[in-house]
Amino acid sequence: MKNLKAKPFLKWAGGKSQLLPFFEQLYPLELKTGEIKNYYEPFLGSGAVFFWVAQNYDVDNFYLYDLNDDLIIAYMVVQKDVSRLIEVLQYYDASYRRLGDFERKEFFYNERVIYNSKRFKADSLYSEEWIKRAASFIFLNRTCYNGLYRLNSKGEFNTPAGEYRNPEICNRDNLLAVSELLKRAIIKRADFTAVLEDLKSSAFIYFDPPYRPISKTSNFKSYYNNDFSDKDQEKLADLFKELDRCGARVMLSNSDPKNIDPHDDFFDKLYGDFNILRVCAKRSINSKKEGRGYINEIVVMNYS
Repeated sequence: MKNLKAKPFLKWAGGKSQLLPFFEQLYPLELKTGEIKNYYEPFLGSGAVFFWVAQNYDVDNFYLYDLNDDLIIAYMVVQKDVSRLIEVLQYYDASYRRLGDFERKEFFYNERVIYNSKRFKADSLYSEEWIKRAASFIFLNRTCYNGLYRLNSKGEFNTPAGEYRNPEICNRDNLLAVSELLKRAIIKRADFTAVLEDLKSSAFIYFDPPYRPISKTSNFKSYYNNDFSDKDQEKLADLFKELDRCGARVMLSNSDPKNIDPHDDFFDKLYGDFNILRVCAKRSINSKKEGRGYINEIVVMNYS
């Protein structure tokens, strides 16, 4: 893998860091030749693909979307106020590291209570309060169990504390590099349909939606406080087809239901007119260790 100066600053379920070298073989030729000038990524998450594309290809404009308010707030604060964010994160880092194991958990759960006591909307006007909110979000993300963002029925973050000896709470150099990269991006709280509103010519869109569950126990509410149903998957497929008709290059990742049921043709039918590959990926986000391991995922492309 190439050495990237900026890398994801958040852990995120379904992050694509492990697949980046393989994805590089799948990107459209127009991206590699410099013809693609506009990159779009709904379902931003950790942004691993964005970071790779932005640092390896000659793209002018980046459009990044997500429906998770706190995720978007974190990205916008890194973009606009990274120095002050680093100051707050360094306080979290110093406070956390001087504690013993029991006190660390107590610190985590106290912070989680404070975090859940407030709600912020990323589509409101930018506020200095967002800096503390972003720092709290990043701290909880870096110290919670397995980096899992999970909400209960009340919309409260309820992932338990993780057990880490040396968690990376504040990587100053990386945050500065990420901030510099994000200066080239438009960041919005929006769903995947916003791509059409912003679509320009010479476009490449990468979709990494909440994966269709491959088992009854794999459906974590880990993205935002909504289920992403089969009807949503179908709506996304309709958008994929519309973008294809517009002449954009489009790539999509999802789970492969054939891991459990060889006769489940859900995605094969949805994307039957396009190029579908099955790739092996390590699944690390699961409540049980035996539920982790290597499984197939699908990658859909409207180009060959």
